[in-house]
Amino acid sequence: MANTQTTVPLFVANQVLTAAQQNASAGTGVPVFATTVTRDAAFGGSNKALAEGQLCYIEASNIVQYYDGAAWATVGPAAAGGLVFISKTTITSTAATTISNIFTSTYNDYKVIITIGGVTDSNKLRLQLTSSGTPVTSGYAAGCFIGDYTSGAPPVINYGYAESANFVLGYVPNSASQNANIAFDMYGPQATQKTALNGQTTSVWSGAANAGGAVLGFLDSTTSYDGIKIYSSANTALTGTVVVYGYAKA
Repeated sequence: MANTQTTVPLFVANQVLTAAQQNASAGTGVPVFATTVTRDAAFGGSNKALAEGQLCYIEASNIVQYYDGAAWATVGPAAAGGLVFISKTTITSTAATTISNIFTSTYNDYKVIITIGGVTDSNKLRLQLTSSGTPVTSGYAAGCFIGDYTSGAPPVINYGYAESANFVLGYVPNSASQNANIAFDMYGPQATQKTALNGQTTSVWSGAANAGGAVLGFLDSTTSYDGIKIYSSANTALTGTVVVYGYAKA
């Protein structure tokens, strides 16, 4: 956007102010930042100390925030509770997608909703936590339990997986006209605690058949993570969307 800022200026005595500086100040009012990362980079240090009462607007999540003296808080209904939209990522024929800067100290827990279209080969959908774009490839205690359902027959639990290199989120359908739909909560990815995941997965197959079940597990690490990597077990190109929400702090 035209009024997005990367710094928060603090002028000193006898400094010459330019027209561009004055126009930016007059035209913006509340500082506007692309993400919480650019917000944090702009405040602090000798240029602009972060003080209680400071306001800002975050483009990535379309929210207004204020600094309460200890942390950034959200203005409006989200401050009282509920889900706050953080980001939507579109995946277009990519074998692996890394989404960074979605987990911050603003929220403790998150909801992630993934929709992936079918591919030519059915395979498992996997997720790893990342820090500055680097994925964690070990230490997971993760499982997925999937039952098959065909019209006219009761569901049968046919598949169970346990993996240590990633979270396993279910199956990607082998029909291009079908989808895999996964929704899960992630607890404390940005905090220095073990990160847990719990949710549901459903894959729609051809005809009247589908498969669905539970996804769960944790990463046995107390490192702080800011993103995720999504990929398939066969490294097949995926197409779909990933939407991330934060659970507003009480």
